[in-house]
Order: sequence, then structure tokens, then C-alpha cells
Amino acid sequence: MNGLRVGVAAASLLISGCASFGQGQETRAASEETAIRAVIAEMQAAWNRGDFVGYMRGFKNPDVVFVSRGEFQRDWQGTLDHYIRDYGGAPERRGQLRFWDIRIEMLAPDAAQLISRYKLDRPHNPQDGINTRLMRKVGGRWVIALNHVSSKEAR
Repeated sequence: MNGLRVGVAAASLLISGCASFGQGQETRAASEETAIRAVIAEMQAAWNRGDFVGYMRGFKNPDVVFVSRGEFQRDWQGTLDHYIRDYGGAPERRGQLRFWDIRIEMLAPDAAQLISRYKLDRPHNPQDGINTRLMRKVGGRWVIALNHVSSKEAR
């Protein structure tokens, strides 16, 4: 009978330890998701104030991969140059950017998939669509390693 009690006690400890471990993982995942959402919010704010370098801080430098308009875009610097060339200058050219309906799936402690909707509201050539992003944690910081944009012209 003593052996049975010891076995039951050991099983109870094992089960409660596993439950605590699972709760710890959920807490860490929620914390990482919060950190990822903060990166996206910082990027949105940077774009809306015309700070393209600040916007690009959300991307892995130098080897981020961009896919847009059915093409691979050039590296980090090439993408920054594109943003400055095509969206820089007057606020009307840049427009106001908004990300929403953000869905994050943690793939590993240092990797997550993010899918979100976006809208670039501006007088000429407004855009909206969906971003699919591979987020990586590099040097303790979340950055976008792969960014795929599927856009359509707003109506």
C-alpha cells in the first residue's frame, strides 16, 4: 500500500510539473507575441512620421528577403532606397500606413509567422492587402527576415 501512495504522489508531482511547464511556455509565447506586435506598431508609427530608416529597423539587416509585385526586391538598403524614392517627400506621397488583423503563430523560440492586413491611405495610388512575414529573434530583438506583400489597389 505504501508503494501505491508513493507512486500516486510521484505521478501527481509529474503531472503538475508538466502543467506548470506548459503554462510557462504559454506565458513566454504571449510575451514574445507582445514584443512582435510592438515592433509592428513602431514600424507603423515610423512610416507615418516619414522616418523610413526607423521603419526599416523592423527588418533584418542586411539580408532581409522582400517579395512584392511578383518579384524579389533587393536587400535592406535597396528596399530603403525604394521607399525613399517612391514614397519620400511630401506626406501625401507617403500616405498613412495601418496594420491590423495581426495574426501571430510562434514557430520556435526565435521564429514566428505573422500575417496581417495593411492599408496605405493616400490620395494617389492607395493600397491595401496582406503581409505574410517570417519574424526572427536576432540579438534579443524581433525583426522581419522574410516579407511577402500581396496588394491590390484600393477602390
